[in-house]
Amino acid sequence: MFDRYEGGEQAILVNVDFPNESAREDVEELALLVSSAGVEALEVVSTSRRAPDAKLFIGTGKAEEIAALVKAHEADIVIFNHALSPSQERNLEKVFQCRVLDRTGLILDIFAQRARTHEGKLQVELAQLRHISTRLIRGWTHLERQKGGIGLRGPGETQLETDRRLLRARIKAILARLDKVAKQREQGRRARMRAEIPTLALVGYTNAGKSTLFNRITNADVYAEDQLFATLDPTLRKIDLKDVGPAVLADTVGFIRHLPHDLVAAFKATLQETRDADLLLHVMDISDERQADNQRQVDAVLAEIEASETPQLLVCNKIDRLEQQNPRIDYDDAGVPQRVWLSAQTGVGVDLLFQALSERLSKQMMREHLRLPPQEGKLRSQLYALDCVQSEQILDNGDMLVSVNMPAVEWQKLLKVHGNKLASFVVEQE
Repeated sequence: MFDRYEGGEQAILVNVDFPNESAREDVEELALLVSSAGVEALEVVSTSRRAPDAKLFIGTGKAEEIAALVKAHEADIVIFNHALSPSQERNLEKVFQCRVLDRTGLILDIFAQRARTHEGKLQVELAQLRHISTRLIRGWTHLERQKGGIGLRGPGETQLETDRRLLRARIKAILARLDKVAKQREQGRRARMRAEIPTLALVGYTNAGKSTLFNRITNADVYAEDQLFATLDPTLRKIDLKDVGPAVLADTVGFIRHLPHDLVAAFKATLQETRDADLLLHVMDISDERQADNQRQVDAVLAEIEASETPQLLVCNKIDRLEQQNPRIDYDDAGVPQRVWLSAQTGVGVDLLFQALSERLSKQMMREHLRLPPQEGKLRSQLYALDCVQSEQILDNGDMLVSVNMPAVEWQKLLKVHGNKLASFVVEQE
């Protein structure tokens, strides 16, 4: 076996065009991924095939051509814009005499660089361990078989088997830790649900501007850069909306086409914030010519994590990069906001986003004016406990004129408890 490189800083990129649209990958996106990983792309090799080769993924002639380029450029690594099987990676490394990385491995490497919180690091490690568990044999080819005979008997377990056992133990330990974190998150979600605080989640293709918008709305200081997967760790902040009250906004990891399943599984706790949200803010880079395809990819991932039924508000971001594009709100025939056009970078149109959020969420709120007699002090206390009293006025006869604003769900609960009596206290606003 050749000496394997621990890291690659200069790479040859390989992209294969297939007739099947679902198997195609974007060359420009590969370049962005490589740049985000801190790797210098020396040359891009493109080829076409009807189907991947079982042994090398690409043809033998193209493999020899890439091997010559690796030697000429003294490249450290060859990166494929596709998912490779362990045997294909092993065979290609023998031909190229350097390390080979596929698209999944590249994304995992970027995630490993970006993770900042303890939870994020655990999630990335889990995804990496699941990925390399199928590739262990490459590093231990000299220990594939147990040796027998006098003086050559081993402890009954090869190094490969030992590594697999240790991997399983580490994966089990990480899953236990993440399960604990998931329970803590679930407690927080239940508390917000009891308080009827709406939860909003920013979703969208990676590098669409979610974290920049998050910082603009919440005055937070979340890491935001013009690169893929700048955000991995979910961040939650409280915002106040007119006619709605407090709401929780979550910034989540960006999606990408063909997001590795190991990552989807590892980031289940993070993506749970998306699935349980009351409204998804689908942020789109409207200046990207691939925007329509990116939107379809995001919808596909949302379907995969069972969040496709959650209501969406489309946020058309980066209008500052377009000519003659003004901020605005697009409504449907029922007068419900569907799209908001803005620029998170400059702040233009962000006020319209707040307006659209208030209009969308206030549809789920009940505003009522109640005239309560003095003996209804217990009902008055319940209203204050729900934190829904907007104003109160004591009339000359001792009646209490109370203005309330609460979620429709809570109003229905009160009606079930107090029945027609509560309905009789409702008065028209003067």
